Formats: sequence, structure tokens, C-alpha cells
Amino acid sequence: MANLSCPSTEISVFWHEGMLKHDTGNGVFDTGMDPGFLDVLEKHPENSDRLRNMVSILKRGPISPHISWHSGTPPLISQLLSFHTPEYINELVQADRDGGKELCSGTFLNPGSWDAALLAAGTALSAMKHILDGHGKIAYALVRPPGHHAQPSQADGYCFLNNAGLAVQFALNSGCARVAVIDIDVHYGNGTAEGFYHSDKVLTISLHMNHGSWGPSHPQSGSVDEIGEGKGFGYNLNIPLPNGTGDRGYAYAMTQLVVPAIQKYEPQMVVLVIGQDSSAFDPNGRQCLTMEGYREIGQIVCMLADKYSDGRLLLVQEGGYHVTYSAYCLHATLEGVLNLPSPLLSDPIAYYPEDELMTTKVIDAIKKFQNNTAPFLREG
Repeated sequence: MANLSCPSTEISVFWHEGMLKHDTGNGVFDTGMDPGFLDVLEKHPENSDRLRNMVSILKRGPISPHISWHSGTPPLISQLLSFHTPEYINELVQADRDGGKELCSGTFLNPGSWDAALLAAGTALSAMKHILDGHGKIAYALVRPPGHHAQPSQADGYCFLNNAGLAVQFALNSGCARVAVIDIDVHYGNGTAEGFYHSDKVLTISLHMNHGSWGPSHPQSGSVDEIGEGKGFGYNLNIPLPNGTGDRGYAYAMTQLVVPAIQKYEPQMVVLVIGQDSSAFDPNGRQCLTMEGYREIGQIVCMLADKYSDGRLLLVQEGGYHVTYSAYCLHATLEGVLNLPSPLLSDPIAYYPEDELMTTKVIDAIKKFQNNTAPFLREG
């Protein structure tokens, strides 16, 4: 990737400590259950410690000179209604008034959660506005609770409000004709896809492990044939990768599938949805990315933004549940986005042998299917 040119030397990070007040509790993994025979109950994987480390590595790590800090603010209800239905927003408000609710498996709206969710949505909107107003080329919304599973009318997978989806809709309402979303969280960005499933104004690309549907809150399978409907047919590109896909497999998917799609689509804004749960050591995923892989993904997306969206790039935080390694992988991603000449941090734990033969075969098959199915990929 030595030929990349990314002129930006600074990332504007949008953050608000109020998001730490979302308390997801303890139990058996993400269930909130105490079986009565365990002396030590673990924190819910989506806990505040993960973001505390992300904030601290950006403030005190070697990338800190490249970071400027900005505060997010809560959104207007009208902004929430640009993506979500009034009935769903009312359900969340009522759940908060009632003192909390488990909205779906593992997704707990507890006292303080709704305020944190509002801050997460507003912070993503503030970051997008920062770019649209010309105050910076690259902004990163460091947010929790995450959002990309939240559909227009229901919660899912630890997510209440779709932070990235709201930011994308804000860009569209502000005059962007085409927005591309590249989601590298280990799970399918089903909520974002659902929100723009009938639109050709948003190209949604999701690279995820091949996990399928996980119940009523997540009816989508993330398969290649979920490709959009109506005007949106062909504009939802799913890349379900085999378990164990690592740095080389992800790089191959980026160069063979993501780059050609962005080249054809020519977006005016690029949104990178990042989740470090694709790492080799995450408890919530089964992929094998290391810091090197995240760094290369950041470089590729930087190049695409530089070429097609005048360098304008919004990053939105999603999953990533290894409290230490997620922070390191975030650092590496941002190093890539800045296209720094050499790594600032060495990888503290990663050595993972990778056999990409199966992944390559799967990606080649996906490429054939998408090229034969998505009309915009066949044009020209």
C-alpha cells in the first residue's frame, strides 16, 4: 500500500464521557443471568471498560499528536425520526421511564442507558456535521452503546439507535447524493442495511463472519442474496467470510470486492463502521484480524475516500470486546487511515497462522455472484 496518498494528518475524535453511564451489568457472558454456582460473574461484553481503554490509548498513546478532541451532544427527536419509527422511539422512551427493559437477548436498557444512547447518536451526528461543515476531513465517532444492529423499528445486538445510519441520513439530507458504508464489525450490519435496503443513494457493504440469523431481533442472515430491493437492488453487498479469516483474507476481500464496488459507485461520502470484534482474540467473534490487518484496511479506506469523496471520511465505533486488544486494533486502524509511514505501536500479542485458501475461494464466488447480480457493478 506504499502508493497511497492520504493528505490528512489529523483525526477529529468525537466523544462524551456520559456514554460510560450505560451499565450493562454482570452475568454469564451477555445474558445477565446468575446461575448461582459461579463465584465470579463476568461483565457484559459491551461494558464501559472497552471504551475507557480506547479513549486512553488515543489520549496517551503515540498517535495522540494526530488527534483533536470534540464533544458530542444529544440529538433532536426529529433527527432520530429520520431513521427510526415514532413507535420505536416511544418504546425506548417508555422503557427508560419504567426503569429499564431487556429489549432482546443481551440488550439491556437500564437506568442511564437511554441518555447514553442519545449521546452516542448525537455524537455520530456531530462528527458528520463537522465534516460536512468543512472543519475537518476525517472524524471518528467514539461511541457506545453501538448501533449498527438497530433497525428502524427494533433493537438488536446491544444496539438501541443506529448511530451510523443516522449520520448517513444526515449526510443525505445535507446534499450528499451518494454515501458508501463499509462495515468491518464481525457481525452483519443488518440495521444499517435494513434502513437503506430500498435506496440507491446508499451503498452498504458489510464484511462479517458467516453467522446467519440469530432470532426475531435479527431476522436477516447476512447472506450474499440479501442484496437490496426496489431502487436499492444491488446496493447492499454482503461479504460473509468463513470463520478464521485473517489479515490476508480481509485484504483480499477489500481489494477484490470493496474497492471495485466503490470505484463503480463513486460516493460523495465514505463511512467506515469499525468493530474490533473481528480480531483474533475477541470473545464475540471467530475471525483472526491482527493490528496489521486493521492497519491495511484503514489504508485502503483512506485511499478510497481520498479518491472519491475528497478525503471526507467518517468512522463510527461499533463492537470490539477484548478490553485490551480492541484498543490496540483501534490505534492500528487510525494509523492506517492516516497512512503513517510506519507503525507507531507493535502488536503485543498477535501471531496467528492463516490459511487463506478457503477464504479466497469464498471471496471469488461472492465476486462472481455480485458481478452477475448487482446492476451497477455491470455498468460501463
